[in-house]
Amino acid sequence: MQLLNVLEWAHAALPEADTAEAGAAEADASDGAAPDGGGPDGAATEVTIVVLSPHDPMTRGQLRRMAELARDEGHTVRWEEARGGPTAPLRTIGGLTPLLRRARRIVIGDPFSRYVQLLLALTGAPDLVVVDDGTATMEFISQLARGERLVRWHRSGGGRGARDLVFAPFSATARRRLTPPPEGGRRTVGVFSSMPVEAPPGVHLARNDFAWTRARFGPPRVMGAADIVGTSLVETGVVDADRYLAAVGTLARTHGASRYFAHRRESTEKLHRLAAATGLEIVRPDLPLELIARRGPVGRLIVSFPSTVVHTLPLALAGTQVRVAVCDIDPEWLTAHASPRAQGFLDGVTGTARDVQRLPFGERMATG
Repeated sequence: MQLLNVLEWAHAALPEADTAEAGAAEADASDGAAPDGGGPDGAATEVTIVVLSPHDPMTRGQLRRMAELARDEGHTVRWEEARGGPTAPLRTIGGLTPLLRRARRIVIGDPFSRYVQLLLALTGAPDLVVVDDGTATMEFISQLARGERLVRWHRSGGGRGARDLVFAPFSATARRRLTPPPEGGRRTVGVFSSMPVEAPPGVHLARNDFAWTRARFGPPRVMGAADIVGTSLVETGVVDADRYLAAVGTLARTHGASRYFAHRRESTEKLHRLAAATGLEIVRPDLPLELIARRGPVGRLIVSFPSTVVHTLPLALAGTQVRVAVCDIDPEWLTAHASPRAQGFLDGVTGTARDVQRLPFGERMATG
């Protein structure tokens, strides 16, 4: 998703004559970077996208497909096996340091990533841009505005383990770099987002309306049955598995769904249980769902739990007859290990979604 948003940013921000910029982006389990080199006159000479590849095979496959699309658009893609053994981080950092130090602009997709925070400490680029990492962008903006340390919303612990202490200096440096300077400062900080966020003072906000996606793909063929979008809330320990499976079953029966688009982090065991209980066809997308839906075929109704897609799909599918609906998360579905912030964050994701139908969980949904 982050790599898709880098392509959207390049489409929106760079003149067609430019071949453009540089930065660092992490797609949740994967890192991607786009550093901006400058020519003798200071003009951008190329866009270099650096993918810090993850271990997860599903994510790697999706990133390979997205890298192909990026190359088709004329961008340079540098694939780094950044997690390929104990010496891999040192090799990756050593290889990227010259590029990062030359860069005038750095584009990142996951400011919570330790890897990205470490790379930010190696660059003095005066222009930083954060592209969407989904709903995590909402939490990033909130924490930046409050001057808090960067912590993912679903983490329930204090975040003060040994690794946190080791990376604390890099995290602090990244937070300072991502904090806009006083008026008149030489650095700039920008956010390119489709999320319902208000930028803190000094941060430049540009809206992502998925213009590249709509120009490149579709419109899709619309089918009669509905589609359900899966979530990894069970895998992250936020939602109880049995409650989740019961809710999916109710949604499938109520709305006549035939397909379930699995999140890349959903476990195989859970998906087998879900298919057996509901009869839904399980689809493992090889591209971000925004591209899958735009290319089609797609259901007349797409039902999701609180997630990024309730904000992005209405934009990607603008001008089609497809409706998007979001199902609230019942507080009783939350596990004992869920972060105290979880319910408020999920309610915020749902409540701020535009152009979607809201499906309250209700008593019948909660009990399945």
